[in-house]
Amino acid sequence: MELAAERVSTPVLDIAYERAGAAGSVPVILLHGFPYDVRAFDEVAAILADRGAFVLAPYLRGFGPTRFRAGESERSGQQGALAQDLLDFMDALDVGEAVLAGYDWGGRAACIAAALWPDRVRGLVTVDGYNIQNLAYSGEPVKPEWERTYWYQYYFHSERGRLGLERNRDELCELLWRTWSPTWSGATAAFPTSARSLHNPDFVDVVIHSYRHRYGFADGDPRYQHIEDRLADEPAITVPTVVLESGADGVAGPSPAEDRECFTGRYEHRFLSDVGHNAPQEAPAAFADAVAGLLG
Repeated sequence: MELAAERVSTPVLDIAYERAGAAGSVPVILLHGFPYDVRAFDEVAAILADRGAFVLAPYLRGFGPTRFRAGESERSGQQGALAQDLLDFMDALDVGEAVLAGYDWGGRAACIAAALWPDRVRGLVTVDGYNIQNLAYSGEPVKPEWERTYWYQYYFHSERGRLGLERNRDELCELLWRTWSPTWSGATAAFPTSARSLHNPDFVDVVIHSYRHRYGFADGDPRYQHIEDRLADEPAITVPTVVLESGADGVAGPSPAEDRECFTGRYEHRFLSDVGHNAPQEAPAAFADAVAGLLG
């Protein structure tokens, strides 16, 4: 099923998005991560549309056809920017309340919206749990076997890494697809369809800022500081939530089950064995089922 392409203007961005299903149905917003795009949700969107949802899948800032409206806008990739983009997107489309579902960067935006604006979130599906970054602890080391999988983040802290992403973005990002989803035999074949979204003119700037800001190596955009200040308190998520844990995620880290205390509303944890980092594209039926359970 192909989604219908649209575009909407917000204070900072012209956000490109794709939609499926009847506009009068319960809105579901699907949020992709880095270095992916909305193609991750093609099968998920079809399933949810068939189940009566109105599905919206925006391209994040720096991806696909989404563009900054002003040349002087900071090309920030910080978590506060992603969350504000999501809220602005909902406002622009007059979506008062929606089910949010995402992973990686998109999962972070969804978690922040659920934590800070729960009246706008009917339910949440988040891959790998409480995705909100506590920047105060960004300098704390973790287990060496986890650190090894974060090599790309440290690479992006250097100008060599910026050049590497700029000059070799397809090769680098396709490598991430394969290593983050080691059990997904279709990663290499699926990558070219999403690769075009990585050639957005702001992609490199947004990505580099994201991975530098979270470690304190780049200042944030002042327009989002009020959000970052609220996130420093690690706000609880009170909305009904389904946490999906990828059992074969090539990006190592603690189990999302350790985040249980961050969710104070209705909560369910589902383990997806043999599924890697790109959960909606690798396991669309399971991802859609988690979302569908929050529609009623």
